[in-house]
Amino acid sequence: MEEIHKAVRLMDEHKTEDAINTLTQYLPEADEEERFTIVELYIQWGMLDEAKPVLEELIQRYPKEQELKVMMAEIHIDLDEDDEAIDLLNQFGPEDEDYLQALVQLADLYQSQGLYEVAEQKLHMAKQVEPNSSIIDFALGELAFSNGEYSKSIPFYENAMHHEPVIGDIEVATRLAEAHAANGEFERSLEMFQKVEEENPDVMFRYGFVAFQANRNDIAIKVWENLMDKDPYFQSVYPHLAQAYDSEGMPNEALDMAKKGLAKDEFNKELYHLTATLTHRLGNKEEAYEYMREAVALDPGYKEAVLFLIENYKNDEDHAAIIELINQLITLGEEDPNYLWELAQAYEEEEQFKEALEQYRQAYPSLKEDTDFLKAYGYFLVEEGLMQDAKQVFEAYLAIDPTDTEIEDFVERLKLEE
Repeated sequence: MEEIHKAVRLMDEHKTEDAINTLTQYLPEADEEERFTIVELYIQWGMLDEAKPVLEELIQRYPKEQELKVMMAEIHIDLDEDDEAIDLLNQFGPEDEDYLQALVQLADLYQSQGLYEVAEQKLHMAKQVEPNSSIIDFALGELAFSNGEYSKSIPFYENAMHHEPVIGDIEVATRLAEAHAANGEFERSLEMFQKVEEENPDVMFRYGFVAFQANRNDIAIKVWENLMDKDPYFQSVYPHLAQAYDSEGMPNEALDMAKKGLAKDEFNKELYHLTATLTHRLGNKEEAYEYMREAVALDPGYKEAVLFLIENYKNDEDHAAIIELINQLITLGEEDPNYLWELAQAYEEEEQFKEALEQYRQAYPSLKEDTDFLKAYGYFLVEEGLMQDAKQVFEAYLAIDPTDTEIEDFVERLKLEE
């Protein structure tokens, strides 16, 4: 054992290469007990490939030592050799001391392979061996939850929590809260969240989110404010807390929170959109447009922001701003026929009829089934004196909506005027 102790000392002194060389050189003369110790050290040091052949030799010599097989299965799992691990774990029978552990590990492996029914079968076999095991109930709950069977997961989580409120590092109440929320039972979910003792930022965020979904903005605001005090860099909370303030009729607080969020996350397009919307509602149009243009600059494909600008520029009768915006988007490769239609209308309002006609023509192939577009295009063509083109567009319109007698009469008048 002296050489093994030497290797451990070298590793403690961060002389990794010397430690490994010491074990490697000593391995051929080590006895079985020492070889087992070397395997444990290899595993502890993350040298799983080195541990495997030594452990395989020990298993061949002592095939009834189940502990060795459990260790080998864990090595296979860590090396993503699932099939080898499954073959080994399936060798365990009810008479073996580690049978229960093998079944739980098998369930985990089958679940990772998407074989949920087989995984569930292994866990129910384990439950027959140990009916009151909180770990098995928790595993059954986790399996059902991951498979979207939220109602099914709840009694397993409840059984687990009854015997053991905390499993591993997880408070079972958090899982119950999530299961009830996913099942649409928000009030029950909130009851479970209130039982959670650990103030984990992720759990606190979910607690607030469920409260917000349940229209309990008072709870959401309280929980999220607490979260911000504990972790001001938890960026996801800012837009949600701003929305909660807004829902409670606190627009100034909402805007302040959105701006604080932007200070922490200056590349969040949704936060720019929210800040712009709140600013606009509070009457500061120009500042709102600046925020919304920032959102579009971050993502030219962010249509919600683009449409906000277009609609509000229309309300302001700022058609030049629409022309500038959409031409920039087209330059950036944002091809949307509705943008071309908006651009055509803006040019029309600016009395730039040649440019308007060009945009109508470009939009037509994509919008030729849109009756609103066809009607607008047809009237524009009439104003431009392009009667033949207008008749064709209106006839295409009537083919879609033959009940529009007003357009039908208009087309007849066009034909008579010819």
